This record gives sequence, C-alpha cells and structure tokens, in this order.
Amino acid sequence: MIEQPAVSPGHLPERYVCVWEFRVAPAREEEFVAAYGPSGDWARLFRQASGYIETLLLRDQTVPGRFLTVDRWSSQHAHDMFFARFNRDYEALDGRCASLTELEVNLGSFREQLDPAR
Repeated sequence: MIEQPAVSPGHLPERYVCVWEFRVAPAREEEFVAAYGPSGDWARLFRQASGYIETLLLRDQTVPGRFLTVDRWSSQHAHDMFFARFNRDYEALDGRCASLTELEVNLGSFREQLDPAR
C-alpha cells in the first residue's frame, strides 16, 4: 500500500527520495541488479518498513557500469523510522553487498514535489 504523501500547511504534497550512484564491474552487474533492483535485497528490506514506496534502478546509457538507485519514501519521518528499527539489518546487507560495487556515492536526499491534483 502506498502511503499518502506528506503535506505541510501551505505546501505542495511531497515525498522523500534518496539517490545513490554506483559503479559496477561488468562481471558483477547481474548480481548488482539482483540486489539493488526493484525486487532485490534492498527493496525487500525496505518493504518491511511503513512508508516505503519503491526503488528505481537506473542504468546509465553512456557510461558502462554506472547505475543510480532512487528510493522513494512517503516522508523523511518514515525513512528515519526505518533506520531506527532496521539499522542493524541495513548495515549487515550493506556489508554483504560491498563487493558488488567499485564506487558508491550518496548523491543526496530530495523532496519530490507531487501534483496536488492527482
């Protein structure tokens, strides 16, 4: 179930979004996609928390082995509560997935502005 987006008085509805960049060796791409894709290990972990919406996995069309993940949450609070409850599981999965990537960069957290008419 997708939770309703956060709305502050006088503001458009929004969602909380985390974006990561990864560089992956060609020999590890299949494993990486299995772990980081919309049905992968990370999404399964996130789905245990209230407020998780989805994970998008984007493959760069011009730079081989470059991927972005976009994790969408109903609010920053939902994301923070996930970490409060599942931090140990997050750290364990992060350790297991470390060998899949050559580079991992947190590009930031963003507020996705939603169309209030939808």
